[in-house]
Amino acid sequence: MERLTGIHASREALASGRALERILVARGRHGERVEELVRLAREAGVPVRFEDRVQLDRMVGSQDHQGVVALVAARPAGRLEDLIAGAEADALLVLLDGIEDPRNLGAIARSALAAGAAGLVIAERRAAGLTATASRAAAGALEHLRVARVKNIARAMEELKEAGWWLVGLDERAEKLHTEQDFTGKIALVMGGEGKGLHELVRKRCDFVVAIPTSGPVRSLNVSVAAAVVLFEAVRQRRAKSGQKR
Repeated sequence: MERLTGIHASREALASGRALERILVARGRHGERVEELVRLAREAGVPVRFEDRVQLDRMVGSQDHQGVVALVAARPAGRLEDLIAGAEADALLVLLDGIEDPRNLGAIARSALAAGAAGLVIAERRAAGLTATASRAAAGALEHLRVARVKNIARAMEELKEAGWWLVGLDERAEKLHTEQDFTGKIALVMGGEGKGLHELVRKRCDFVVAIPTSGPVRSLNVSVAAAVVLFEAVRQRRAKSGQKR
């Protein structure tokens, strides 16, 4: 059973129609957001149970749950083939090459959804999965964003190329800046793992490799921040091309 912690993640799970076993709420005084969540859960027929706060602390191994824990059936990741088949002609995807911190996975998912990405591709091994920590960091985004889990990222890249995607890797060693890259077509953004960056085999399979310009003594960005920077450059370019002002 997967545990979603926090008000927002639980509310988004309800809104997305996921099958919730029950929602646990800490006993005591509650604010309007918790009361609204309880009302929505009951309207949806989801049982609400009130527990001592210490029980919730013990269940999630932390006090960082806002007094709310939702229990849901573990969400399986989808298949790359289905993600490819359901994507539009100018779809934007994000591939993660070895992201190990579930908080980074969640933050990237949140930015990807906000940027209008069609989905996220993650590896099965040596990478963060769709855990409660990732879901909390995503603030509900993983309830709406399509995610495909693959055995081999390099092979997934080849499949995407065959399906018409251009692969753009982010690497601080690249000479080309991300603002010089065209992100208006069918693009898959490839992000490397924390501290390691792109694996060499993955880097070689990219059609383009770009870097974000930085200055000062700390020249590298957290991977989730870097992903957001590039994703919203893609948003800017796509809106400019379509004539959208906002």
